[in-house]
Amino acid sequence: MPGGGHADLSPVNFLLRAARVFPERPAVRGEKADLTYAGLLERAERLAGALRALGLGAGDRVATVLPNTEPMLEAHFAVPGSGLVLVPLNYRLAGPELAAVLAHSGARCVIADTEFADRVQEALEELDPRPEVLWCSATGADDHDRAVASAERVPLRPAAESALLSINYTSGTTGAPKGVMYTHRGAAVHTLGVIAEAGLSPSSRYLWTLPMFHCHGWAYTWAVTAMGGRHVCLRSVDPPRAWDLIREEEVTHLCGAPTVLRMLLDAAPAEAPARPVRVFTGGAPPAPALLQRCESLSWEVTHLYGLTETYGPLVVCAWHPEWSALDAEAQARLKARQGVPTVVSEPLRVVGDDGRDVPADGETLGEVLMRGNNVTTGYYRDEEATARAFTDGWFHSGDVGVMHPDGYLELRDRLKDIIISGGENISSIEVEQALVAHPDVSEAAVVGVPDERWGERLKAFVVLRAGATASDDDLVAFARTRLAGYKVPREIELMDALPTTSTGKVQKYALRTRAAASAGQSS
Repeated sequence: MPGGGHADLSPVNFLLRAARVFPERPAVRGEKADLTYAGLLERAERLAGALRALGLGAGDRVATVLPNTEPMLEAHFAVPGSGLVLVPLNYRLAGPELAAVLAHSGARCVIADTEFADRVQEALEELDPRPEVLWCSATGADDHDRAVASAERVPLRPAAESALLSINYTSGTTGAPKGVMYTHRGAAVHTLGVIAEAGLSPSSRYLWTLPMFHCHGWAYTWAVTAMGGRHVCLRSVDPPRAWDLIREEEVTHLCGAPTVLRMLLDAAPAEAPARPVRVFTGGAPPAPALLQRCESLSWEVTHLYGLTETYGPLVVCAWHPEWSALDAEAQARLKARQGVPTVVSEPLRVVGDDGRDVPADGETLGEVLMRGNNVTTGYYRDEEATARAFTDGWFHSGDVGVMHPDGYLELRDRLKDIIISGGENISSIEVEQALVAHPDVSEAAVVGVPDERWGERLKAFVVLRAGATASDDDLVAFARTRLAGYKVPREIELMDALPTTSTGKVQKYALRTRAAASAGQSS
């Protein structure tokens, strides 16, 4: 190609640009230190030097077991900027689970926080050879700090855009975790979409309420950096601390699953900051009632949808300005839809069992299929799983939804979560949203329980708001006012909390096991 018409895309370039354009601009409010963009680049380049000193070379895997602190952010640039492959691991995994993914990825180095030392050490005892470990701690000097301080600065040079950037492991709730492969190009393109959809700018201040290990924090690790915004680190979701930071840092953006948003809403101070915050939620469809609570705090909520296999959210509920004239309930219903592909995403499909697109009538169910730059190239060291997941270049999400006449997607369930009772397909999401509309209900999850007559019957697990007194009979009666009779749960169990993953997704398999055990005891 003549001239300078091509350059490889990589999110590593976003830090290089930010350090040139905004060298003295505050980049990170960290746990142990605040950093400018020049300082963040220096730390990343010294970490690259430390990794080289350990003997790591191109293509070697570096795993992290880190919370939302500055070492995790530094690793997002130092590792891929050295031609290495980042493996961000869920710090809630048990020792044997960590050992399994470390072995599968072939990680030669682990950067880990001492908070998780017991589990990491347990994992290391199962590995031969053992990877090198750089320990980080919340306070005081540590292995990571000493290695970074003494290392030479190694300029960051991203690999070719088609090269493997990271391996992101799925939750493994229905089997062994799978290593989802991301490329430099896919990550860069996806990040540009995040910047556009979130409206990030140099004045943006992003609070880390979403784990950085989860799809690279939905690419905000790179997106905030690209625009010269400020990262506000938060080790864990501590609602009082989060509200302090929202006020002190004048936070403009945050992300989280609906469960995380509920935690923050329930802890909101009497005088919450008046400054509007752009809030992005995904992982589970937010109930319209939750969205209305967010609006009362001047939180501008945008609903997203995606999977680990799609670099995080690739669908956004793009807002039409004229919708703002609708009443609050109508707006909440529209915002609860998943929406349309982002500006960098390819059109998606909803197909029936015959593989053909279903009618865009908002009623006909089908499986959601995706393809494009921000869809994984496959599963690491698992050709069989890759072949099962793709048909003619389309990725099968396993999610069931409908396509509305205006082209907006609305999810109805996971394929495995659809409840079939008396021959009728029932969306657990629809039933959950009906229950959460009750003023006493904070959260609800619905699963199917085997039934000799109906095949399955519905059971709901409900968490009440603090001080609420609604009984299970009250909730059944309320559901009957909003749902067809066959969709009303036969049983409702009140719980203190629903079991969730580290990213806020309700663990329905655990609820199904609990429901089945309860049914067995009562039979």
